[in-house]
Amino acid sequence: MKKLLSIILIACFGLEAFNNTKELKSINEGVKISISKDTLMDKIKGGWAGQTIGVTFGGPYEFRFEGTFIGDYQTLLWYNGYLKKTMLENPGLYDDLYMDLTFVDVFEKQGLDASQDAFADAFAHAGYKLWHANQAGRYNILNGIKAPQSGYWLNNPHADCIDYQIESDFAGLMSPGMPNVASAISDKIGHIMNYGDGWYGGILVGAMYTLAFTSTDINYIVTEALKTVPVQSEFHQCINDVVTWHTKYPLDWKQTWFEVQRKWANDIGCPEGVFSPTDIDAKVNAAYVVIGLLYGDGDFTKSLEISTRCGQDADCNPSTVGGILGTMLGYNKIPAYWKMGLKEIEDIDFKYTTMSLNDVYQIGFKQALENIMKNGGAVKDDSVIIPIQKPIAVNFEKSFAGHYPVAKVPIGLSANNDEVNFDFEGIGFVLRGYCSDVNASESNSNYVFDSELFIDGILAESPKLPVSFTTRRFDLCWKYQLPKGKHTVKLKILNPSSRYMVNPEEAIIYSDQPVIK
Repeated sequence: MKKLLSIILIACFGLEAFNNTKELKSINEGVKISISKDTLMDKIKGGWAGQTIGVTFGGPYEFRFEGTFIGDYQTLLWYNGYLKKTMLENPGLYDDLYMDLTFVDVFEKQGLDASQDAFADAFAHAGYKLWHANQAGRYNILNGIKAPQSGYWLNNPHADCIDYQIESDFAGLMSPGMPNVASAISDKIGHIMNYGDGWYGGILVGAMYTLAFTSTDINYIVTEALKTVPVQSEFHQCINDVVTWHTKYPLDWKQTWFEVQRKWANDIGCPEGVFSPTDIDAKVNAAYVVIGLLYGDGDFTKSLEISTRCGQDADCNPSTVGGILGTMLGYNKIPAYWKMGLKEIEDIDFKYTTMSLNDVYQIGFKQALENIMKNGGAVKDDSVIIPIQKPIAVNFEKSFAGHYPVAKVPIGLSANNDEVNFDFEGIGFVLRGYCSDVNASESNSNYVFDSELFIDGILAESPKLPVSFTTRRFDLCWKYQLPKGKHTVKLKILNPSSRYMVNPEEAIIYSDQPVIK
């Protein structure tokens, strides 16, 4: 009866009436809704424009506020012409966009059934700089570890980092009303660089986008999207806590921020984030996204401000918020204040791409129509029939199970610059460090150090260590799941150079039990 009433209501009064009818917020599987092509285009444009606005707004504060939020007394920058200035002078800021566009381009060239290898190859050989899970995934692919193993935590110490979360917007934007379709896309692409909680960040974001096409209720969008994430995961538990704290402290986002910091801001995976105020963990930054959405309550300005002021990855988080709200509101209803100068940049190609906003508006619309038809919907002269899906949880994954960081130890190179040696007691380690030109911190050189990693006198692997910044190994070496006990590590450099250097920094040591004092 409820399903029939839903269909009758949409047919008679339109989608807006359906969204605003509280007793029908839970949509049954199989319901189909009709929206005009103009409305669908407006929402897709809003999603891409909202991302661009959000990342530009948050750019100056990216990782400038770690373990603290931006105080109310600090004015956040925005003015007419700021978008164009940033696009031209700081194009590298837009990794939230050009990363997405890498995958959009593969869909455009190879169709909706493009293989995982096609996406991985395009990603790995792109000319842009990468960090954390993205760079670790790229290195793996370039060195013969194919997806999905390229994102698996035993091969990628950054598996739980934010990376796929910031580049998953495309999956939701091409899957209106279809969260499970977005999840299937993210299963293929998100595992190129992430696993577990890092992958769930993209699953949640993709689902929120899909629901933003069919609802104007922020609480509904967040809570329904969360159903795509397994309840036993820490990611689900963290975001569910944010929803609970929002109910408990409905007028105080900072109290919820403090609760997140108290309970969840203890990164165990990312070597840079262990025992550090830097937190690039997906679930914590997703919590900031959800704080911005819930406390912003659909207000574009308030939502961007809050998600930016939460700190940490303070450009990516408002980019996600801006994209979701831009999809919900539509391009035409994004406040004029935030679209100042937007027209000036809509024909500028994003760096490392041949695609502008105006291009992706059209391509994104085309791909959404194709995806809708592929999954049981229909396209008519002036309208689109979207098959609504009930969110289903993806498979459970857990990175770093049974591993707890217990120490961070400074590590140096031997006197001959050809060995790194250290001992530790535990079950695993990550050796942080980098390779460089002695005259520059970043290099385009194709020089590659050959090395051998010995653990307890046994050759464990022979890693290649490129000097080039775009092909570098983000961490020098690592090993998890060792027998509990004392271990000896030797990284031997087989071809030391006077021009290039291997620069070890510190070792993160893991035990099977946390240190509790």
